[in-house]
Amino acid sequence: MKIALLLLLSGSLAAFAGDTLTEKPDPQAAGMNPERLAMIPVRMREYVDAGKTAGVVTIVARHGHVASFDAVGYQELEGRTPLRTDTIFRIMSMTKPVSCAAIMVLVDEGRVALIDPVEKYLPEFKGLQVNPCAGRAGSYHCGLHAPTRPVNIQDLMTHTSGLPGTAPRPSGNPAQTLAESVGDAAHATLLFEPGTSWNYSQIGYAALGRIIEVVTKQSFDRFVADRILMPLGMKDTFFFIPPGKESRIAAAYTYQPDGLKRVNTPVLKYPTPQGGLFSTALDMLRFHQMMLNKGTLDGRRVLSAAAVESMTASQTGQMEQVGFAPGVGHGFGFEVVREVSGTFRGNSIGSYVKGGAYRTYGWVDPAKDLTGILMMQRTNGGGDTADEINSFLSLAAGAIDK
Repeated sequence: MKIALLLLLSGSLAAFAGDTLTEKPDPQAAGMNPERLAMIPVRMREYVDAGKTAGVVTIVARHGHVASFDAVGYQELEGRTPLRTDTIFRIMSMTKPVSCAAIMVLVDEGRVALIDPVEKYLPEFKGLQVNPCAGRAGSYHCGLHAPTRPVNIQDLMTHTSGLPGTAPRPSGNPAQTLAESVGDAAHATLLFEPGTSWNYSQIGYAALGRIIEVVTKQSFDRFVADRILMPLGMKDTFFFIPPGKESRIAAAYTYQPDGLKRVNTPVLKYPTPQGGLFSTALDMLRFHQMMLNKGTLDGRRVLSAAAVESMTASQTGQMEQVGFAPGVGHGFGFEVVREVSGTFRGNSIGSYVKGGAYRTYGWVDPAKDLTGILMMQRTNGGGDTADEINSFLSLAAGAIDK
């Protein structure tokens, strides 16, 4: 009886072992080569020394173990403050997968469905019209018409709604609340029939956050904190900077021919689902490891396996140009490598990735049981195929031993 109990207990512990993310670098447990991993900070230092970025934090994990975790350069150049592994970054559009995960919590609970029309929750989406000639110079006989079907929640998450990137503000004054921002969608015109093409839409993601507020009767940031951030132990991730953590925030720069120039970053008036989160490399690794673990971390389930599968599958069929790198389709918040052309930096087909406007980047490669995060703060140049990102992903994939 005791032997059977011990066997049962050991089996249970083994089941949870794969869900637990260890934080101390252990290349051997990760099955990765320490000498090759050591090339990552060396390469990142070259970008810093060349004046391409103030500093870079990188973290790589495999088999639930951190394999490398490095910070090079500066948190801010003016005072030569060293960058630290716990420096806080504006992650910009890396917020989008977190927002989609929050929606999928409601899907798991049966409170919303992916095919629900957005107008079911947001009346301002009623009566949207399609302009079939949007962006086509010299087109004739074009007229606005009602779409063949309403925009639905899935359309918003895959950027296939037809909504433009942003919506006009009739007053010209900045929105003060998420509800006010999303209300501007009433003044937008769809660029194409919902579900038929792809256009990166910030207002579409803002609408996702507003749906969460309407359904849950909570503010968007409170729901995300309660259902995603706190369960995952993401203690340094937030929309608004808490007292005492301001000194850990990295400065942002733009690259100019005569060097990096510091830029002023906007102060949030409301939580923006499309790009408002601050976070650290380790916190974002915890989120990505949860995705790799099919919805669990440290033995705690945040999403169903079915929800993760939906988020990380390409939902855009054979549509062309549905992301910012070659060979990708689009899932919910993530770009998904669907073709060989997307494996140019060592990613396997089926990897899912997301970058932010300030060159923050995260990826998960289920075939290699590998995930990683890069954090920096530069506002221009390169996007998801920036040199720093390409180098990091290639070096990480090349460090796998077994």
